[in-house]
Amino acid sequence: MDAARERAASPESRPIWRQHFPDSCRWDGEIERVTVPDLLARGLARARGPLFDFRGRAIGFPEFAARVERLAAGLIAAGFVPGTVIGLHLPNTPFHPVAFFAAARAGLTVVHLSGLDAPRELAHKLATTRARALVTTNLPGFLPVALGLLDAGQVERLFVGDDAEWGPSAVAAPLPIPDRSGVIPLAALEADPPEAWPERAPGDVMLLQFTGGTTGLPKAAMLTHANLTAAASMYRLWCDDGDDDAVSARVICVLPLFHIYALTTVLLRCVRAGNTILLRQRFDPAEIVEDIAVRRATAFPGVPTMWIALLNRPGIEQVDFSSLRSCMSGGAPLAFEVMNRLTRLMGVRLSVGWGMTETAPAGTRLPKGAELRPGVIGIPLPGVAMRIVSLDDPGRALPTGETGEIAIRGPNVFAGYFEKPEESRAAFRDGWFLTGDLGRVDARGVFEIVDRRKNMIISGGFNVYPVQIESAIYEHPDVAEVIVIGVPDAYRGQAAKAFVTLKTGAEPFTLDSLQDFLGSRIGRHEIPRALEFREALPRSPAGKLLASVLVAEEAAKEAVREASGHAARTGQDAP
Repeated sequence: MDAARERAASPESRPIWRQHFPDSCRWDGEIERVTVPDLLARGLARARGPLFDFRGRAIGFPEFAARVERLAAGLIAAGFVPGTVIGLHLPNTPFHPVAFFAAARAGLTVVHLSGLDAPRELAHKLATTRARALVTTNLPGFLPVALGLLDAGQVERLFVGDDAEWGPSAVAAPLPIPDRSGVIPLAALEADPPEAWPERAPGDVMLLQFTGGTTGLPKAAMLTHANLTAAASMYRLWCDDGDDDAVSARVICVLPLFHIYALTTVLLRCVRAGNTILLRQRFDPAEIVEDIAVRRATAFPGVPTMWIALLNRPGIEQVDFSSLRSCMSGGAPLAFEVMNRLTRLMGVRLSVGWGMTETAPAGTRLPKGAELRPGVIGIPLPGVAMRIVSLDDPGRALPTGETGEIAIRGPNVFAGYFEKPEESRAAFRDGWFLTGDLGRVDARGVFEIVDRRKNMIISGGFNVYPVQIESAIYEHPDVAEVIVIGVPDAYRGQAAKAFVTLKTGAEPFTLDSLQDFLGSRIGRHEIPRALEFREALPRSPAGKLLASVLVAEEAAKEAVREASGHAARTGQDAP
């Protein structure tokens, strides 16, 4: 049975959302479940223009593909065998996609490391995944950290790309690549292709992407070649927001490629479609405006902090946004009023959607025919099935309108957590992944997020885990106990707030001093933005610290602030 007939025979081939939104996407299109090298080959056959625009330099698909093969051959010649894990510690630079696709061609597994991670977080991730080699670059924010990992024995080899290869950087000047044992310039690694490339199957693990999962400390989600390529297909099949497959499309990529959001929705999707990626190393509102008004970008996926910065930029009302066909905000909630203001400004409705690292991150999009309202996340992408299940019995689906946990399944859903069999089993019920997000679905099949079951904070599009921040704060000599929660932040969406009790005789310290103390212990995105001292922290009868009590208190304060603000605007008395 071919793929189309198999889908038609499936009992989920015409779910309720497809009946109500038949034209939102190409429902009968192929969900590709191939390898990442296959994806590149298909994109190469389709492309007509350059793949990347980086620092004014155009990098064509043939040039890119040839570079990938030379680096993949070098990895094989250096002794890397299929299944070996290699770390990528890179900013947005062509070195990232070259290394990612080269690792795939050589049959390796990639673990992404964030440029925001503190050194000990990097060491933990390398040790957890047993990655003994690291690809990095010689920019000041990366090379010294990587050399520290080498000196500490966390890795055995560093492959260092020379940033000067791409021309002058407006961010920072590159450092010299040291001539020492264990450090190999990336260009020196390249070699002639082997007689035969390693065989890899779509079901093999391609990527270890760290996430908090639904509970606890960050884990490495195992994403297969098929997970990633299926997710890229799902996004390509969506056609209800002007985000098309035309090879002439020009997509701004300022989102970090080490994050699953940019990796799939920009890099993999654009490579497969033959699009051009306007690759940017950092978010510069002036450059983004030029990309749109001058270089005529057709799509811009961003996170709330980027959209807010653009919205507040002086003179933004005079910018010509007419080239944009698709704009997406993801990674964190964006205030409903901000979305409306941006839509009025650009003339393009900001796309709404939802996904997770574990779903690579394909999940939902909001069709044009659905109402845009706070909390709404849309309908499942083609190939994805979703339902609401009981919190007490995850095997029981709940009827329309009832609130429960969102469960999802599809070819994009991950293979489990790396070497965490118990957590992997707990994350699934009857083949459905339990997302940890609370929501409900309406009569048209449109899903809505109500709350998060987990305590994870999403700050500026990055996942922040309170337990890690708490562990670092506990190292402070004056801290007795601490609870960290997420609080609303006008710029980041959410930010961490620390509630602290002091040891006997200790004096209160400032937020600035706490931030300085934590600077070498956790990432910049994890640093608390608020601090409050308490005589005591709330506890359960069993003595467990209760973050939920503080969350409720902060929510009550926020409600009072909103009511006061409304009263001030309308001239009424606050309740």
